[in-house]
This record gives sequence, structure tokens and C-alpha cells, in this order.
Amino acid sequence: MALRVPLLALRGARVSLATLRPLVPLMRPLSCFSPHHSLLAIPCTQVAVRSLFIQTQETPNPSSLKFLPGRPVLEGGGTCDIPSITAAKGSPLAKLLFRIDGVKGVFFGGDFITITKYEDDAAEWKLMKPEIFATVMDFFNSGLPVVHEGAEISGDTEIYDDDDDTVQMIKELLDTRIRPTVQEDGGDIVYMGFDDGVVKLKMQGSCTSCPSSVVTLKNGVQNMLQFYIPEVVSVEQIFDQADAVKDDVLAKLDAKTGLKEVVDVMKT
Repeated sequence: MALRVPLLALRGARVSLATLRPLVPLMRPLSCFSPHHSLLAIPCTQVAVRSLFIQTQETPNPSSLKFLPGRPVLEGGGTCDIPSITAAKGSPLAKLLFRIDGVKGVFFGGDFITITKYEDDAAEWKLMKPEIFATVMDFFNSGLPVVHEGAEISGDTEIYDDDDDTVQMIKELLDTRIRPTVQEDGGDIVYMGFDDGVVKLKMQGSCTSCPSSVVTLKNGVQNMLQFYIPEVVSVEQIFDQADAVKDDVLAKLDAKTGLKEVVDVMKT
């Protein structure tokens, strides 16, 4: 039976989840970082390493690179974000990758690994990639699990019995139209809550430090959610407590040393 409710008629209207669900496949997917974003336009390199054929793919974040080993990374699917070495205790592979000079963060997807490097001249991909290739190849040949049992894996956003229609629609749109596109770029967006019209999301992987992350949230995620769900007022990025502590420590250090003011003067 043909659908008789035009998509444009949904804008600004209160629509039940039962009505929205069959329309989800018809919705235009989120173009994550630019209106002309296409995976076909992203440069790739390929490296044959023994039994693995590893490809690399650039992401919208120049400090993040996506590695595709041609085999499953997380056997059960989902994603796993390991933003620092202190969070790597649940992943033998992440521990090895953090030993490579310049590695700042590691992110696992179903069939890819995203490596984020420090933003300085000493961390260059041309120097880091051979070590990453060797580490990934040796690890998969070892037969060890990428993550230990009990590691925090982000799968489909769980819908609870007490979620109202608005929250259910937000979660469904995130999982079906937004997260798949973001994961293609080596990152993920995780639902953290909905309060007083504000959708709270956490950026992971290549999205964490990407210069386009604010554009992604406002022009991409927020616009799509507001178009189909009028209760959504805005989208807010949630940061880890560790990030807040680190920023606070750096701010206090800058205030004590005056280093930030010196840098700002040099930039001008």
C-alpha cells in the first residue's frame, strides 16, 4: 500500500512513532560534514600485509585516519571508543596502538579502526602508518580478542518502556539516519538524554576533535531532528568528565604561567 502522508506534511506537526517508523527509510540521509560529502571522493590507500589487506581512508578530521583491515574488528558489531590510554585497559589492541608515538585516541567499529593523532608537527601519518599497519597485522595474527568481555560497546540505542514518543523518535532517527553516516567517517554519536527540548549527544572517534563537529551537530543533526520532531529545541554536545578536568587544569596552568596570552600575541 502506498504511503499517503507526504514527508513535508510532517514538519511542525505532532506525529506518532507508529506513523513515523514506515517513513524512516524514505528520509534523506544526513550528509555529515558537508553538503557534497561522498565516500567516493575520500582518498584511500591500500597495503597488503601478509594475510591482511589493510586500507586507509581519510576522514573529515585531518587528525584522524580510518584503517580497514578487511575483516571484522568488533565481532558483534557496534562501536567502542577509547579516547586515552587510561581507558585502554579493556582492549589489548588499543594498549599496543597507544605505544606508538603520536597516537592520542583509538576507536573501533564493526569493520574499522580509527586512529586519532596529536595535533603537532612531530606526529605525522607517514611516520605513524607503518607502525600501525605492523601492530594491527601482528595482533590479528595472534588470535587475541580486540576487546575483553565486558568492555563498553555502543550498539543500537536502547528504547525503554518508559520512553515517551518524542524520545523514541529521537533514538530511532539517530540509529537509522544519523549514526550510520557518522560511522562511515570513522566516528559515532551516542544519545545521552533529552531534557527541556535539548537533545544531549556525545561525539566519539574522529568526531571528538574534528573542526567540523559543531557544524555537524547544528547543521546536520539538529536540523534533521527539528524537521521531524518539533519538540526538539536544540542539540548539545556532552563531554567526558575527564575532558572537563583536563581543560580546567590547562586553564589554571595558562593563568599561572601566562603562556596562553603569549601564544595569543604571537598569533596576532
